[in-house]
Amino acid sequence: MEGSGDEEAAAGGPLQHLVKRQRKEKRELQAKIQGMKNAVPKNDKKRRKQLADEVAKLEAELEQKHKEELKEMKEASPEQNKEKKAALEKEREERIAEAEIENLTGARHLESQKLASLLAARHLEIKQIPSDGHCMYRAIEDQLKDRQNSWTVATLRNQTAKYMQSHFDDFLPFLTNPSTGDMYSREEFEKYCDDIANTAAWGGQLELRALSHILQTPIEVVQMDSPPIIVGEEYSDKPIILVYMRHAYGLGEHYNSVKLLTDSATENSS
Repeated sequence: MEGSGDEEAAAGGPLQHLVKRQRKEKRELQAKIQGMKNAVPKNDKKRRKQLADEVAKLEAELEQKHKEELKEMKEASPEQNKEKKAALEKEREERIAEAEIENLTGARHLESQKLASLLAARHLEIKQIPSDGHCMYRAIEDQLKDRQNSWTVATLRNQTAKYMQSHFDDFLPFLTNPSTGDMYSREEFEKYCDDIANTAAWGGQLELRALSHILQTPIEVVQMDSPPIIVGEEYSDKPIILVYMRHAYGLGEHYNSVKLLTDSATENSS
């Protein structure tokens, strides 16, 4: 029986080694991807799209490589099926544990805590919005529902593009070609506006400025490490409030909406 146990341990050795190496390769790829993301300017929509394609290709290639490696090992040693399943299950458990640690100590968790504290002081809390390229517009759409405004994301995007096109001189000076550093040409500007209306291009400061004028409403952006940004201060309506998160997802930047703090009434009565 002891001999049998030794053989099982020996059989499991190469598989354990393969699993560990594959995990290391995944971590190295994610670090590489993060570096690639950090190197691309936020306003370079074209490069961001190219980056997303490059990232998907790199991840798919590594996943295929790992599948083939596991398949080869399985075909070479059918008797290792049990050990393989155990190793993969152990890997899954370890990854879950690592994710929990990251959630508790990482930048995303710390940012969420700080923002929750800032909003709680105003009897507000974060309302999660999907991260799909439309998050800024979805957050505004959510805020408008409370004002009996039924504008959709598509409407907000179309109106933003039209406003920027009709106020060309107000926005063009703030857009530059990331490759040359030159101010956008009229053709590049038209393409930028077309992307706003017809793609999932991310929204930012310029689009918020346009939307504040369209809605004739201030828009306040709450963030972690600096005072809130308010665009459209010239308008007297109650501000639309968005939450800007730098560390929310893989690509970093993300907008959420807000809602009344669920337990604010309890807090006020205590």
